[in-house]
Amino acid sequence: MSGENDYIRGRGAQKNVHNRFDAQSHEFRDDFLNYCALEGDEASNSKTVLIDTFPKTVVNKVTSPDVGMGFSLNPYQGCEHGCVYCYARNSHEYWGYSAGIDFEQKILVKRNAVDLLEKKLQSKRWEAAPIVLSGNTDCYQPIEKKLEMTRQLLRTFLKYKHPVGIITKNALIQRDIDILKELAQDNLIHVNLSITSLDENVRRLLEPRTASVKKRLETLELLSKDNIPTSVMMAPIIPGINSHEVLPLVKEIAERGALGVGYTMVRLNGAIGGIFTDWIQKTMPDRADKVLHLIAECHGGNLNDSNFGRRMKGSGNIAKQVSQQFKIARKKYLFGRIKPELNCELHAQYKSGQMSLF
Repeated sequence: MSGENDYIRGRGAQKNVHNRFDAQSHEFRDDFLNYCALEGDEASNSKTVLIDTFPKTVVNKVTSPDVGMGFSLNPYQGCEHGCVYCYARNSHEYWGYSAGIDFEQKILVKRNAVDLLEKKLQSKRWEAAPIVLSGNTDCYQPIEKKLEMTRQLLRTFLKYKHPVGIITKNALIQRDIDILKELAQDNLIHVNLSITSLDENVRRLLEPRTASVKKRLETLELLSKDNIPTSVMMAPIIPGINSHEVLPLVKEIAERGALGVGYTMVRLNGAIGGIFTDWIQKTMPDRADKVLHLIAECHGGNLNDSNFGRRMKGSGNIAKQVSQQFKIARKKYLFGRIKPELNCELHAQYKSGQMSLF
């Protein structure tokens, strides 16, 4: 039986929170839980469910000025990785689901993503600009192993000689090194590998269905050896949980071949504040209050800050200390490393899928 106070292993969020767009709310009542116990039934189904969707467009223009990408493409909505802090959780509410367990249990699959991308790249009006896979949810989450949608998208980018970026925390990207190597030959690929902590116990709690720390470091090393430009995102920094790891983590990734490192400060926007608070009280009760207060100190006394230019890096003394640590770490371990610019010049010759002679 699974109720409100039970810890659900293998999931980040520990409950479904109310969808702000839904007039109805849902809760576990004692009489329902008792009934389930007597009948030998589970109060909730913990299996992942795939939901097919067929959107009209798949390449999204990113208007946020501090995100660092112009266009994104997400073949999946929702993410089984279950990172408890994930900012994308709130987007699940637009589909009628909860930002909590629903986000990592109900995965929407954009079945026509490859066809839509191909039409976009063939359009005479489209001018080449980097498109980032996983701007919202991870394109290499577990179901990708079976569906191979990301692999098909990468083949499409290669066919049309179009620049693409990838953000992931899954070692499944190793499967596609053959395509990534071909893209890298023409400076058409950048990879950002997300590594939040070197502590496997922290990883299991924060990001329960992601690749292990060991596998991610191995992935970084393999990509770097094959000359696939790869940087690392240490995101988010959560004071009191991983904020002490900046220098050792940057040292480790530098030794594995990373070209750079980026970070964001955790911000618990929308429904994520309640999800994270519930999670940390169940997983780290001894330091829950301390961590929540430290997060609030980075955002003017709130768990969230939505102001462009400030929300990603935070404010106050703790945020300044983290910023200084990254400056020191980059200078000490990554000095002189340069990430090549993505090549936007080739695509115009390949709009038909093959090189034009004229």
